Amino acid sequence: MTTAELHMATGAYVLHALSPAERTEFERHLAACGACEQEVAELAATAARLGLAVAVAAPERMRDDVLRRITTVRQDPPQVPVRTKVRGWTRTAPRWALAACLAVAAAFGGVAVWQYQAGRDAMTTAREAEARAAELAEVLAAPDAKVAVGSLGDGARGTVIVSRERDRAAFIAAGLPKPPDGKVYQLWFDDGDAMRPAGLLSGQGSDRTVLLDGKIGGATGMGITVEPAGGSPQPTTDPVGLMKFPA
Repeated sequence: MTTAELHMATGAYVLHALSPAERTEFERHLAACGACEQEVAELAATAARLGLAVAVAAPERMRDDVLRRITTVRQDPPQVPVRTKVRGWTRTAPRWALAACLAVAAAFGGVAVWQYQAGRDAMTTAREAEARAAELAEVLAAPDAKVAVGSLGDGARGTVIVSRERDRAAFIAAGLPKPPDGKVYQLWFDDGDAMRPAGLLSGQGSDRTVLLDGKIGGATGMGITVEPAGGSPQPTTDPVGLMKFPA
């Protein structure tokens, strides 16, 4: 590989997509290149964070529910994956392609757990979750994706990823405290003279990755507030944080 190709192989290296010879060559380069070493560390950390953000914890009664449903729910026939050999790696892949792969993989794992837990009655919900995970991955991996990072107070940080080409945005929260009982974090599009609902930040704070509901449209930024459970049509509290979309 040329020097330029070595500098662009960080994502493929973290994904274990290099051939043994390429991996050996890249690791020699990595030992002497501080920029690539930092990028590999950042990609690996982002992948781990996104994986944890969409991971699904199994309920305590899941085992008993699965064993009970086995006798009543007809299982779909197994799907045999088609294996294809990929030669080399895409040298023009964006940095966020790795994050997208991890987001989709983690989401698919959560979907599988949900299907076993709820059986055929939850199939529609699982498919919707899978489709939403795919949409999130498309935004994270978009060639025109741009990133902005900001503070949310109390040590928490937010990262917004915007794809104008797809007219969608994603949000990553890190270190958010648990909202008060009966409250939830709600996201908003900042349209300049009004705030437009953009979905709820599910879970109990901490690290979360979500696709904002709806198109970006004319929004120039986003905000996050604490609202009653279920959300509000308009903000009822001062913003926890406001972030401008990257130009």
